[in-house]
Amino acid sequence: MAKVLYITAHPHDETASFSMAAATSFIDTYKNVNKEDEVVPIDLYKESIPHIDADVFQGWGKLQSGKGFEELSLEEKEKVSRLAELSEQFIDADKYVFVTPLWNFSFPPVMKAYIDAVAVAGKAFKYTEEGPIGLLTDKKALHIQARGGIYSEGPAAGLEMGHRYLQTVMNFFGVPSFEGLFVEGHAAMPDKAEAIKQDGIARAKDLAHTF
Repeated sequence: MAKVLYITAHPHDETASFSMAAATSFIDTYKNVNKEDEVVPIDLYKESIPHIDADVFQGWGKLQSGKGFEELSLEEKEKVSRLAELSEQFIDADKYVFVTPLWNFSFPPVMKAYIDAVAVAGKAFKYTEEGPIGLLTDKKALHIQARGGIYSEGPAAGLEMGHRYLQTVMNFFGVPSFEGLFVEGHAAMPDKAEAIKQDGIARAKDLAHTF
Protein backbone atom coordinates (compact mmCIF):
# COMPACT_ATOMS: atom_id res chain seq x y z
CA MET A 1 0.00 0.00 0.00
CA ALA A 2 1.30 3.44 -0.93
CA LYS A 3 0.60 6.75 0.77
CA VAL A 4 -0.16 9.57 -1.67
CA LEU A 5 -0.09 13.25 -0.70
CA TYR A 6 -2.59 15.13 -2.88
CA ILE A 7 -1.30 18.69 -2.51
CA THR A 8 -3.50 21.37 -4.04
CA ALA A 9 -2.66 25.07 -4.23
CA HIS A 10 -5.71 26.67 -5.77
CA PRO A 11 -8.42 28.88 -4.26
CA HIS A 12 -11.05 27.41 -6.64
CA ASP A 13 -12.51 23.93 -7.00
CA GLU A 14 -12.90 21.74 -10.07
CA THR A 15 -15.95 23.66 -11.30
CA ALA A 16 -13.96 26.87 -11.79
CA SER A 17 -10.37 25.68 -12.25
CA PHE A 18 -8.94 23.76 -15.19
CA SER A 19 -6.06 22.42 -13.10
CA MET A 20 -8.44 21.26 -10.36
CA ALA A 21 -10.79 19.69 -12.93
CA ALA A 22 -7.94 17.58 -14.33
CA ALA A 23 -6.59 16.84 -10.86
CA THR A 24 -9.95 15.75 -9.47
CA SER A 25 -10.43 13.35 -12.37
CA PHE A 26 -6.89 12.07 -11.85
CA ILE A 27 -7.23 11.42 -8.12
CA ASP A 28 -10.70 9.89 -8.41
CA THR A 29 -9.45 7.50 -11.08
CA TYR A 30 -6.31 6.77 -9.09
CA LYS A 31 -8.39 5.80 -6.05
CA ASN A 32 -10.48 3.43 -8.16
CA VAL A 33 -7.41 1.82 -9.69
CA ASN A 34 -5.40 1.66 -6.46
CA LYS A 35 -7.99 0.82 -3.84
CA GLU A 36 -5.41 -0.20 -1.23
CA ASP A 37 -3.50 3.09 -1.37
CA GLU A 38 -4.08 5.90 1.11
CA VAL A 39 -4.68 9.32 -0.44
CA VAL A 40 -4.12 12.24 1.94
CA PRO A 41 -5.57 15.55 0.67
CA ILE A 42 -3.66 18.70 1.61
CA ASP A 43 -5.44 21.90 0.59
CA LEU A 44 -2.75 24.53 1.07
CA TYR A 45 -5.35 27.29 1.17
CA LYS A 46 -6.99 25.65 4.18
CA GLU A 47 -4.03 24.13 6.02
CA SER A 48 -1.75 25.99 8.39
CA ILE A 49 1.51 26.47 6.47
CA PRO A 50 3.82 28.68 8.57
CA HIS A 51 6.21 30.96 6.77
CA ILE A 52 9.80 30.71 7.88
CA ASP A 53 9.96 33.97 9.80
CA ALA A 54 11.68 35.47 12.84
CA ASP A 55 9.70 33.26 15.25
CA VAL A 56 10.81 30.13 13.42
CA PHE A 57 14.47 31.14 13.29
CA GLN A 58 14.42 32.10 16.96
CA GLY A 59 12.75 28.82 17.90
CA TRP A 60 15.18 26.74 15.87
CA GLY A 61 18.08 28.72 17.33
CA LYS A 62 16.96 28.01 20.89
CA LEU A 63 16.62 24.30 20.21
CA GLN A 64 20.01 24.13 18.50
CA SER A 65 21.62 25.89 21.47
CA GLY A 66 20.38 23.14 23.78
CA LYS A 67 17.29 24.79 25.22
CA GLY A 68 14.20 22.66 25.73
CA PHE A 69 11.02 23.00 23.71
CA GLU A 70 9.26 24.38 26.78
CA GLU A 71 11.56 27.42 26.67
CA LEU A 72 10.19 28.55 23.32
CA SER A 73 7.54 31.26 23.15
CA LEU A 74 3.97 30.24 22.27
CA GLU A 75 4.39 31.54 18.70
CA GLU A 76 7.71 29.72 18.31
CA LYS A 77 6.25 26.46 19.62
CA GLU A 78 3.26 26.58 17.28
CA LYS A 79 5.24 27.37 14.16
CA VAL A 80 8.22 25.09 14.81
CA SER A 81 6.03 22.12 15.72
CA ARG A 82 3.77 22.63 12.71
CA LEU A 83 6.74 22.77 10.34
CA ALA A 84 8.03 19.54 11.86
CA GLU A 85 4.63 17.90 11.32
CA LEU A 86 4.59 18.91 7.66
CA SER A 87 8.13 17.65 7.12
CA GLU A 88 7.44 14.29 8.76
CA GLN A 89 4.23 13.85 6.78
CA PHE A 90 6.09 14.59 3.53
CA ILE A 91 8.97 12.17 4.03
CA ASP A 92 6.57 9.46 5.25
CA ALA A 93 4.63 9.49 1.96
CA ASP A 94 5.44 7.44 -1.12
CA LYS A 95 3.97 9.63 -3.86
CA TYR A 96 3.25 13.34 -4.31
CA VAL A 97 0.67 14.98 -6.55
CA PHE A 98 1.11 18.75 -6.78
CA VAL A 99 -1.75 20.74 -8.29
CA THR A 100 -1.31 24.41 -9.20
CA PRO A 101 -2.36 27.05 -11.69
CA LEU A 102 0.27 29.07 -13.53
CA TRP A 103 0.29 32.51 -11.92
CA ASN A 104 2.74 35.14 -13.12
CA PHE A 105 4.96 32.43 -14.65
CA SER A 106 5.03 30.44 -11.38
CA PHE A 107 2.50 29.20 -8.82
CA PRO A 108 0.57 30.61 -5.83
CA PRO A 109 2.89 31.68 -2.98
CA VAL A 110 1.39 29.15 -0.59
CA MET A 111 3.11 26.40 -2.60
CA LYS A 112 6.50 28.02 -2.05
CA ALA A 113 5.74 28.19 1.69
CA TYR A 114 4.93 24.48 1.64
CA ILE A 115 8.13 23.57 -0.19
CA ASP A 116 10.08 25.64 2.34
CA ALA A 117 8.39 23.67 5.11
CA VAL A 118 9.39 20.25 3.75
CA ALA A 119 12.86 21.12 2.43
CA VAL A 120 14.62 20.05 5.61
CA ALA A 121 18.27 19.06 5.71
CA GLY A 122 18.73 15.62 7.19
CA LYS A 123 15.25 14.55 6.10
CA ALA A 124 14.63 15.45 2.45
CA PHE A 125 18.34 15.84 1.65
CA LYS A 126 21.71 15.99 3.34
CA TYR A 127 24.95 17.88 2.84
CA THR A 128 28.16 15.95 2.27
CA GLU A 129 31.75 16.79 1.36
CA GLU A 130 30.83 15.95 -2.25
CA GLY A 131 27.79 18.22 -2.16
CA PRO A 132 24.09 17.80 -1.33
CA ILE A 133 22.46 14.39 -1.73
CA GLY A 134 18.72 13.77 -1.98
CA LEU A 135 17.26 11.30 0.49
CA LEU A 136 13.84 10.66 -1.07
CA THR A 137 15.09 8.19 -3.64
CA ASP A 138 12.14 5.82 -3.32
CA LYS A 139 9.41 8.38 -4.10
CA LYS A 140 7.63 9.57 -7.23
CA ALA A 141 5.87 12.85 -8.01
CA LEU A 142 3.46 14.46 -10.44
CA HIS A 143 2.63 18.10 -11.14
CA ILE A 144 -0.76 18.96 -12.66
CA GLN A 145 -0.77 22.54 -13.91
CA ALA A 146 -3.19 24.64 -15.95
CA ARG A 147 -1.84 27.47 -18.09
CA GLY A 148 -4.15 30.00 -19.69
CA GLY A 149 -1.64 30.70 -22.43
CA ILE A 150 0.68 28.49 -24.48
CA TYR A 151 3.99 27.90 -22.72
CA SER A 152 5.12 24.58 -24.15
CA GLU A 153 6.13 26.25 -27.44
CA GLY A 154 6.11 29.57 -29.24
CA PRO A 155 6.98 33.06 -27.91
CA ALA A 156 6.25 32.16 -24.26
CA ALA A 157 8.28 28.96 -24.24
CA GLY A 158 10.83 29.12 -21.46
CA LEU A 159 8.92 31.64 -19.35
CA GLU A 160 7.18 29.03 -17.20
CA MET A 161 8.98 28.66 -13.86
CA GLY A 162 6.50 26.87 -11.57
CA HIS A 163 6.97 23.39 -12.98
CA ARG A 164 10.66 23.93 -13.50
CA TYR A 165 11.02 24.99 -9.87
CA LEU A 166 9.23 21.88 -8.61
CA GLN A 167 11.34 19.76 -10.93
CA THR A 168 14.51 21.30 -9.51
CA VAL A 169 13.32 20.68 -5.95
CA MET A 170 12.34 17.08 -6.65
CA ASN A 171 15.73 16.45 -8.26
CA PHE A 172 17.39 18.02 -5.22
CA PHE A 173 15.39 15.72 -2.94
CA GLY A 174 16.48 12.73 -5.00
CA VAL A 175 12.98 11.87 -6.26
CA PRO A 176 13.72 9.72 -9.34
CA SER A 177 10.39 10.12 -11.13
CA PHE A 178 8.71 13.49 -11.67
CA GLU A 179 6.04 13.89 -14.34
CA GLY A 180 4.07 16.88 -15.55
CA LEU A 181 0.54 17.06 -16.90
CA PHE A 182 -0.29 20.42 -18.43
CA VAL A 183 -3.61 21.90 -19.56
CA GLU A 184 -2.87 25.02 -21.55
CA GLY A 185 -4.27 27.58 -23.96
CA HIS A 186 -7.84 27.93 -22.69
CA ALA A 187 -7.53 31.67 -22.00
CA ALA A 188 -5.73 32.33 -25.28
CA MET A 189 -8.32 30.33 -27.23
CA PRO A 190 -11.63 30.67 -25.36
CA ASP A 191 -13.58 29.10 -28.20
CA LYS A 192 -11.59 25.91 -27.61
CA ALA A 193 -11.57 26.09 -23.81
CA GLU A 194 -14.04 23.27 -23.20
CA ALA A 195 -12.23 20.96 -25.61
CA ILE A 196 -8.92 21.78 -23.94
CA LYS A 197 -10.42 21.05 -20.53
CA GLN A 198 -11.88 17.71 -21.61
CA ASP A 199 -8.58 16.70 -23.23
CA GLY A 200 -6.78 17.47 -19.97
CA ILE A 201 -9.29 15.42 -18.01
CA ALA A 202 -8.91 12.46 -20.38
CA ARG A 203 -5.13 12.58 -20.15
CA ALA A 204 -5.33 12.82 -16.37
CA LYS A 205 -7.51 9.70 -16.19
CA ASP A 206 -5.08 7.80 -18.42
CA LEU A 207 -2.11 8.85 -16.31
CA ALA A 208 -3.84 7.71 -13.12
CA HIS A 209 -3.56 4.11 -14.33
CA THR A 210 0.24 4.22 -14.50
CA PHE A 211 1.27 6.65 -11.74
